[in-house]
Amino acid sequence: MEPETIKAVISRTHAEILAHAEELTDLDQAIGDGDHGINMKRGFEAIAAAADTIAELPDGKALEKAGMTLVMSVGGASGPLYGSLLMAMGKAMPEEPGSLGDFAGAFQAGVEAVMKRGKSQGGEKTMLEVLLPVAALLSTADSLDVEAVRATADAGLASTKDMKATKGRASFLGERSMGHLDPGARSSALLIHAVCDIIEGK
Repeated sequence: MEPETIKAVISRTHAEILAHAEELTDLDQAIGDGDHGINMKRGFEAIAAAADTIAELPDGKALEKAGMTLVMSVGGASGPLYGSLLMAMGKAMPEEPGSLGDFAGAFQAGVEAVMKRGKSQGGEKTMLEVLLPVAALLSTADSLDVEAVRATADAGLASTKDMKATKGRASFLGERSMGHLDPGARSSALLIHAVCDIIEGK
């Protein structure tokens, strides 16, 4: 990607997290530590502050730098999990990506890194309920359909409401974790929507 495109992605994802930080905090207060919005805001503010440096890097290195920035600036689970996603994507990204398959492969590697870091899988009421189906969609698509990506992310998010959490602090609530959206799934869906907006030129 051109440096201006990388900056646009950073700006849009940063703005999306800022706009929904209070919502993410509210969701996390219901079933978690209550710090997801604060942590995500801190992390994406750090990435935004480093935007000029990140944008001058090749795509893979830019993703790795953004991921490391999250790990270094965010506490709780958000930094390590999102950092692992971006760093693994960066390492898997070809030097000169040119196809949907290149991105899909990198995204799959990132999702696998999240699973490994969180010792989790689908069906446990986590961000993976959004990431896994989006990865599956991208891996089988002949061309990029951003509306399908958005719809898949939204469906994954909605599915978390009726799930019982079995990972993280939310798992301590047992049945009481049901009836609430997972905050990590919500932030994942927000970020996917933001990237789709950039792709569409919005």
